[in-house]
Amino acid sequence: MTAETDHDLTREPVAAHEPSPRSGSIALVLLVAAGLVAAAVGLMTLGRAQAQPYILGILAVLAMVGLFNLFAFAAGIIRFVDRSLDDPVMGRIADHAFDGLAVTDPRGHVVYSNAAYLTLTGASGPQEVRPVERVFIGNPDVSEAVFRLLKAAREGKRQQEEVRISGHDGSQGRWLRMRVRPLGTGKREAKYAVWSIADITRDRERQEDVFQELQHAIEYLDHAPCGFFSVNPAGELAYVNATLANWLDYDLAEIGSGGLKLTDIVSGDGASLLTAIVAVPGEVKTEVFDIDLRMRTGKTMPVRLYHKLAFGADGAPGPSRTLVISRARDERSDPDRAAEVRFMRFFDHTPMAIATVDRGGNVVRANARYAKLGQALGLDSASKSIFRAVNARDRHLLIAAINQAAEGQADVAPVEVALEGTKERWGQFFVTPVDAAENDAEAAIVHMLETTERRALENQINQSQKMETVGQLAGGIAHDFNNVLSAIMMANDFLLNAHKPTDPSFQDIMQIKQNATRAATLVRQLLAFSRRQTLRPQVLDLGDALSDLAMLLRRLIGEKVKHETIHGRDLWPVKVDVSQFEQVIVNLAVNARDAMPDGGKLIIRTANVTAEEAAKLAYKGMPAADYVRIEVADTGTGIPADIRDKIFEPFFSTKEVGKGTGLGLSTVYGIVKQTGGFIYVDSEPGQGTSFHIFLPRHHAEPEVQEQPAAAVSATNGAAKETAPAAAEAKPRTDLTGQGTILLVEDEEGLRALNARGLRSRGYTVVEAENGVEAMEVLEEQSGAIDLVVSDVVMPEMDGPTLLKAMRERNPDIKFIFVSGYAEDAFEKSLPEGQQFDFLPKPFTLSQLVAAVKETMAKAG
Repeated sequence: MTAETDHDLTREPVAAHEPSPRSGSIALVLLVAAGLVAAAVGLMTLGRAQAQPYILGILAVLAMVGLFNLFAFAAGIIRFVDRSLDDPVMGRIADHAFDGLAVTDPRGHVVYSNAAYLTLTGASGPQEVRPVERVFIGNPDVSEAVFRLLKAAREGKRQQEEVRISGHDGSQGRWLRMRVRPLGTGKREAKYAVWSIADITRDRERQEDVFQELQHAIEYLDHAPCGFFSVNPAGELAYVNATLANWLDYDLAEIGSGGLKLTDIVSGDGASLLTAIVAVPGEVKTEVFDIDLRMRTGKTMPVRLYHKLAFGADGAPGPSRTLVISRARDERSDPDRAAEVRFMRFFDHTPMAIATVDRGGNVVRANARYAKLGQALGLDSASKSIFRAVNARDRHLLIAAINQAAEGQADVAPVEVALEGTKERWGQFFVTPVDAAENDAEAAIVHMLETTERRALENQINQSQKMETVGQLAGGIAHDFNNVLSAIMMANDFLLNAHKPTDPSFQDIMQIKQNATRAATLVRQLLAFSRRQTLRPQVLDLGDALSDLAMLLRRLIGEKVKHETIHGRDLWPVKVDVSQFEQVIVNLAVNARDAMPDGGKLIIRTANVTAEEAAKLAYKGMPAADYVRIEVADTGTGIPADIRDKIFEPFFSTKEVGKGTGLGLSTVYGIVKQTGGFIYVDSEPGQGTSFHIFLPRHHAEPEVQEQPAAAVSATNGAAKETAPAAAEAKPRTDLTGQGTILLVEDEEGLRALNARGLRSRGYTVVEAENGVEAMEVLEEQSGAIDLVVSDVVMPEMDGPTLLKAMRERNPDIKFIFVSGYAEDAFEKSLPEGQQFDFLPKPFTLSQLVAAVKETMAKAG
């Protein structure tokens, strides 16, 4: 321990040759210990009685000394000192540092300063040392900086300032860097501030020299007779010199602020050449390109680029260094150079990808379009083989063509192959040989034209023609089937009327009725696919319609499948046939259920799609307009890519025999198309399927909304139409009537059954085989016909022609058309303003009688 007061903090700098003072001595400790041992040995020679007073005296003295030191330590008169503070190495580092160091107490007095501080502040000795604020008082260039430093010292913060001190008597000034920080983190130490002053005049002079040299270099580079630019890995122009900016008619400040990219100043696909350089880790490459640059005005200028690019150890490219030489003057002065420029323009701006290859298919030279194609296909930048651009399954075709060219064969047939990449793309390759005498490295010239869009258009046209042909066939078959089914269902109704439920054959007759109704449903699905069914559209709120279907869908999909409907906000109205729309949703839901045998989730979403959003979707064949989208998504097995284009074809099914007709999705397709909408599918095997239905937005107009004539329900994966039973669902109490009916039908058996049914309800029926015979009957009856029930498609004179001829003689005559085709199929051939009713085939006896009675009851 050593006694120390506050004034010991102020001491003079210690010279390098003087030893650092140390408090305490080991010799004194040993001397005291030896005295105590000698006293103990001397007392042992005396007797116990004689030694006791001496022992007590010694203990009393030691106790008084210890008590005194204890009180002195508590009062702060003496204290323990850290030996590290007297370390001569640490002391000399501060005393002889290059930077001036000073410590000030809370009152601003300097309690420590080293020799450098005295020199920088002009003090001749420790007695003249002054704090920083007093040294530079009155200097306006420094006062603000010193004020900020003093404020930081009082707040216990760090602060740094660089100031320039003017020289006296015209001498050169100095630059000083002044810093301040707290002495320590403790409460007492934080009140002390450590100041440092460093002379940085030489550093500033070197910086100014470097800056001046850089300014000169930039000025020389800016006004050089050639252009220069640098591109960062992101494709942005990091630097452009004034010469190139002037050539391109750009503002140099605009380019320097990062406002332009490489693709903004390079014409065509030329930028792809610069970005397609094969990466070699750790190397620097310089390539020469002849391309066109694009000016601000849109004009182009031919240039030659010396493009230098350095790659890091990981192969990542750094900023480029590119020299630009204008070749515009070559076109005017040198004919040979002008021809070369024209050729390079033709080579780089042709819409075909061109490359020269060796016998192994490695690309020797290529134009910009080929470089862009490689980037679009996602090829590895280190790959030079042209075969890597072709899908592996077709690669042998291109290899064979290049081998033929390498052998000198002149007429090599073009090959069309699938290109490599994540998306399906196609290209046609034209291979021509190169004269071996001219160039040993190049074996063939390959021209490639991408044919993806052409093939897609051809496939679309073929698919459209196939669907149209199948639709026409399906419509014709459906018409003939409807005639047959009408006769079956009418005869079946007569049998049901003649047999009681207790009759043994009644169940067989009911079985015939059910099968006929099921056959009628299949025929209507064919009509839906061919878009020849009769629709009764009405303005509909999709949210309400889907809510009404929720209970039916839950029963159809079962308990294993979770159903969720997400309604869009403020859905626009659409105009659709309610029953047909329900059939679309039911068919899609049942298909989704079958795709999730182990359970899953069925989600139905609705949303408005604006014209701008529809344009961004880029669905083929769908124009930009306002739509309401219905998405039916499942988490099932998905649809393989090879059958995705066939799912809307009639009779195409992936289900087992007897578990599906193959008409479900074709019916959906036909209904959506006939409504004026569009349907698309997104699916991946194992990731579920999403059907996207786009229905056109309906704009409100004053109109009379017609009610749908039939309802649709579905069970077990097949939508079963209940239109044949619609009249029976709401039976009339009295279906009898009176009047004369002219029945025109070319099918003799069906005509006889219809006539029999009408006569059984009290009507007088006159039959005619075709339109010509019907006109003769009308003449014979002298206008006594109350109603005409006529087929549409008949030989000699069809239904619309018959209607027109009869209305000329009797404008008030009432008409009912019956047909296996849709009403729209013949309505266009009718004169405008003609009124008639329509009954689609097949129909039951009760439906025929109900339609006749309803039409007869109308005012003439």
